[in-house]
Amino acid sequence: MKFYRSHILIGIDDASLAAGVKEIEALLRNELQKNNLSDEINILETGTLGHFGTGVSMLVYPEQVTYVNLKKEDIFEIVEEHFLKGRPLQRLILDRSLTQNYDFNYKRRIVLSNSGVIDPENIDEYLGAGGYEAWEKALTTMKPNELVDEVKASGLKGRGGAGFPAGLKWSFTAPIVADQKYVVVNADEGEPGTFKDRLIMEGDPHKLLEGVMLCAYAIGASKAYIYIRGEYKLCIHRLEIAIAAAREYGILGNNIFGSGFDLDIFIKVGAGAYVCGEETALIESMEGNRGTPRSKPPFPGVAGAWQKPTVVNNVETLANIPAIIKNGAKWFAAHGVDGSTGTKVYTIMGDVNLPGLCEVDMGTSLRTIIQQYAGGMIEGRTFKAALVGGAAGVFLNDTLLDVHMDYNSLREYAAVLGSGAILVMSDTVDMVDMLWSVLRFFRHESCGKCNPCSKGTALLFKLIDGIRKGKGKDSDLEQLIKVSNGMQKTSFCALGQSPCMPIASAINNFRQDFLTRINVK
Repeated sequence: MKFYRSHILIGIDDASLAAGVKEIEALLRNELQKNNLSDEINILETGTLGHFGTGVSMLVYPEQVTYVNLKKEDIFEIVEEHFLKGRPLQRLILDRSLTQNYDFNYKRRIVLSNSGVIDPENIDEYLGAGGYEAWEKALTTMKPNELVDEVKASGLKGRGGAGFPAGLKWSFTAPIVADQKYVVVNADEGEPGTFKDRLIMEGDPHKLLEGVMLCAYAIGASKAYIYIRGEYKLCIHRLEIAIAAAREYGILGNNIFGSGFDLDIFIKVGAGAYVCGEETALIESMEGNRGTPRSKPPFPGVAGAWQKPTVVNNVETLANIPAIIKNGAKWFAAHGVDGSTGTKVYTIMGDVNLPGLCEVDMGTSLRTIIQQYAGGMIEGRTFKAALVGGAAGVFLNDTLLDVHMDYNSLREYAAVLGSGAILVMSDTVDMVDMLWSVLRFFRHESCGKCNPCSKGTALLFKLIDGIRKGKGKDSDLEQLIKVSNGMQKTSFCALGQSPCMPIASAINNFRQDFLTRINVK
């Protein structure tokens, strides 16, 4: 084994690729070699380092110094000052006061335990971190129904937005006798500001694969599909590498570990429609049809892909499964709170000092997430609102900063965890503009299958557009709520049922913003 005095973790994700990370990495390797440091300093590619908007970033161990917004010209100085003279370059270091509470040691993480730590394109590193131990345990020591029972006992609920108990969903499909069953992964993140599943897949694709494998064994499926939006190029690339490596190692394929169980995993690339986040529309698209929702029942668990029994789970949901099977349901339930066990992955954006990715126990307060994991509000700005749960979520005001982020607590305020996106807004933001943006999105994404949604989203946008232009009336506010409530009761799928939450929360919590616009002549 070779020992190095320093290790450099370079975050490779879609954002850093756009910022030129590959060119900067090549220059760094060249400079280290020119200075005879290649045998002393090891460079490792990994997933996102956890913070956004910082261009090319790298984390240096053992100093735990994070360099951000790196340019090519910075590399010469970093090598000269830090790696030759032992003096970290202060002007490029991410402010430690912003990250001191951030859990870079991954002590409580489950889904992101390897993200930003291992090379996601190297199966050996995943194995070295305990990867596929749950898969081996399941195939060699457990029966399929025992996996279902363990997941049910863990209390894991779906992390895609609906919060349906994962083990219960599996239990509907597992007993069905069929010549073919499927597992389908919903990796189609079409909601504005939502990309936590992308970062999970970019940082640790094998953990998702292992979750898929365990689900497939539990329900008796021999084929699995990852339905992923086409824009996720890096995710697709890394998943392809991970699947090929798993096949090469005999982790996928026929008679896995001599168990007699066969499984293969395939990637299906979607065209990027929000409605395809709904499981039946996703299945229609995966089959090559137009992505519109099906009538239910029958539910996918009975008649899903190609009319065969199918379990559809979100990326984050499945990424929790290996830890549950490896460590047990009680271990998992020790994270979180009663009724909302485990952890939750969030992407935090907006007027905060440290926008980024975090994973915290269920039940952590919104204030703690903003203060400790996002570095608090930008200097000179005060908190006004947070859009929690993505475009289909709710706008919370400062009276709800101490709300606990779990299913039961949020339900008291008609709020949802949704897609795991948190958009923090300061007093400089006008809520009319925010709601206008949300309703424009829903109007654009309506598939046209049902009138309540296609006509309703158009009417909602017309109303908010009039208010935004100063041509609205007081009655328009009640009309927005009335129309969206009617859509919630009559729309065919969740797309048309969702606008009622952002509309009601924006108007009820920030009515003055709307009245100000209405009174403008």
